[in-house]
Amino acid sequence: MVNSVQAVFFDLDGTLLDTLQDIADSANAALERLGHEQHPTAAYRHFVGSGMAALAERILPPTANEQDAASQCLKILREEYGRRWDQTTRPYNGIASMLGELQSTGMPLCVLSNKPHDFTCLTVERLLGDWTFAHVRGVDDATPPKPDPQGALTLTNTMGVEPSRCLYVGDTSIDIQTAHAAGMISVGVTWGFRDEQELRANDAHHIIHTPSELLDLT
Repeated sequence: MVNSVQAVFFDLDGTLLDTLQDIADSANAALERLGHEQHPTAAYRHFVGSGMAALAERILPPTANEQDAASQCLKILREEYGRRWDQTTRPYNGIASMLGELQSTGMPLCVLSNKPHDFTCLTVERLLGDWTFAHVRGVDDATPPKPDPQGALTLTNTMGVEPSRCLYVGDTSIDIQTAHAAGMISVGVTWGFRDEQELRANDAHHIIHTPSELLDLT
């Protein structure tokens, strides 16, 4: 147990859900519509993490990476993702039992994602609806993308919990930076989109290799 944890916050993509193939397929469909070369699925492990607007910028070729091109790409990307967000996306192995165990103890659970808020809520409702989350928050006009800690701190304030007694669980440097900026305990996971080296380079407080290991920290 880590200092009487009061709540557990989760990243979504690459942490609770394996969304990589649906994101890659959607982004490549957008690129095809725009007449640009597509990327291999593995490349999206490094394109994702900072939100959909950043993804739209990153996948464009350098010659097209201007504001108008990025805005057009983002619009098309949203359309394509809306068509196929649930084609292959599923919880990672062990997530269901881990969430069930945490919920059985009464531990408050939250999702804080860089996915657009509407897609975040839709995805959690459809694919993680068997579990109760105190709050589910994505990026919108009121919530800037991580690693800005505003979203995390707004939720801890609303819940009346101390950030220093909350775990933030994620798979990328963005998640670790978010946790540290908010004063939370950072937990890096190695089953997601990035590798352990990235998590260690960003000084994750804890690194776990299976969802069940999280139970030992709560």
